Amino acid sequence: MRRLSILIMGVVCLGANAQGINDVLRYSIQEGQGTARFQALGGAFGALGGDLSALNVNPAGSSVFNYSQFTATGSNYNRNNDALYGSSTVNTELNSQQLNQVGGVFVFKSPDSPWKKIALAINYDLVENFDNEFVATGNSTEGIDNYFLEFAQGVPFGNLLLNENEFLEEAYLRVGAEQGFGNQQAFLGYFGGIINPVDEADESGTAYLSNASYDNVNQTYSQTVNGHNSKFTLNFSGQYQESLYIGASVNFHSLLYERLTRLDESGFNADSPVQFASFDNFLRTEGEGFSFSVGAIAKLNESIRIGGSYQSPTWYRLRDDTAQRVNSNLADDDINFIDFNIVNLFEDYRIQTPGKVTGSAAIIFGKDGLLSFDYGYQDFSQAELRPNSDPVFADQNQLIASQLGVVNSYRFGGEYRIERLSLRGGYRIEESPYEDSDVIGDLEGFSAGIGYDFGGSRLDLAYARTEQDVNELFFDTGATNNALVNRTNSNIILSFTLKF
Repeated sequence: MRRLSILIMGVVCLGANAQGINDVLRYSIQEGQGTARFQALGGAFGALGGDLSALNVNPAGSSVFNYSQFTATGSNYNRNNDALYGSSTVNTELNSQQLNQVGGVFVFKSPDSPWKKIALAINYDLVENFDNEFVATGNSTEGIDNYFLEFAQGVPFGNLLLNENEFLEEAYLRVGAEQGFGNQQAFLGYFGGIINPVDEADESGTAYLSNASYDNVNQTYSQTVNGHNSKFTLNFSGQYQESLYIGASVNFHSLLYERLTRLDESGFNADSPVQFASFDNFLRTEGEGFSFSVGAIAKLNESIRIGGSYQSPTWYRLRDDTAQRVNSNLADDDINFIDFNIVNLFEDYRIQTPGKVTGSAAIIFGKDGLLSFDYGYQDFSQAELRPNSDPVFADQNQLIASQLGVVNSYRFGGEYRIERLSLRGGYRIEESPYEDSDVIGDLEGFSAGIGYDFGGSRLDLAYARTEQDVNELFFDTGATNNALVNRTNSNIILSFTLKF
């Protein structure tokens, strides 16, 4: 009989929680949220300015505004995922709504000074909405036993045993705190009934075998993600004479990422000791970041503008906590006491994302419309996990440098005005951050929108769609199971602007 039920228990664990290349990419890639006008033109605003979300591309754009104004934007996000695993494809769809942009700009004109305008802007943008989910179902020759065996081989069996009068959940946390993440996974595999030492009588033994026998095992994997990566921007810019705009921004980032995964297995051989198994993992990451940007826009004549900007790396400080559950028909009777109330806490770590350079050009057709183009250059091999003194991070940084490369991005936008009505369209493509584009494919998107200027206010509506193929690993380490997921994201965006 249990003497005590532990409701919440946290222990700081040794080693990294398998932080690696996937974490760096997750917080480095930006989907390009923003106002309805910004998204309708594909985000090609580096030489245009005059939109609060354009500050994310070129901070000089705030002094292009002729009037002070306030803008708020809400979006509906539709996630449609087709997950191919083996020969089976499962479709999953998710909708969520967010207030993704709120901000204002204050414009001060000085007709008697060489600095014709000074602008101050404050803006909040949802850089990334993480809400998503997918399900993959199929057969595999690689079961979850391979995950636990990968961590267990080489670990003395005695390291995984309970101390005298120790509860199973207490030992799980102790092993993580004293021995690290890898040994903790071996502990789970053993008490979950998935693996056994070759000789249970030998506490010094380091060899393990699987309790599962199969040629092909039936697997159902589900992943549900929630969270956001948001940015609060303070911006200053000025217009010098008639043709030059210069600006700078400082950005404060806030990040929350929650991921719940579950893997169910069945269909083992009739003589297999293990007949069913399940493994759940919950990860919560939260933290803060800082970045800055500088840029300029030049009017070559009344029709042509060019722009250039530099966006610094974002320096994140992050904290992880995890919880796990494992079960099988051979699991220890007390295995259910290791659940999502038993929490592993990990030491803070840092991520530096790559900086980005953007060059832009635009053609303005008076009051009739415009065409705009942005080119972005970002070298993902320069991203880093820190501190570099951590040997796990050092290995991951070498992996990042060898597997990731330059991302070239291209954005096109156009707008046609009929008196107060504006019709808009955009297209963008971003190359894969991987040298091997089979891991993550190129992202391609198009957008369209409409806006109406009421004089003192404006209402804008846009539709934006992106598509990308991603190989989703079931586990970051220890097993190679993965599903090919075709991600189609469709957003409907509505912005209201008030001029004053």
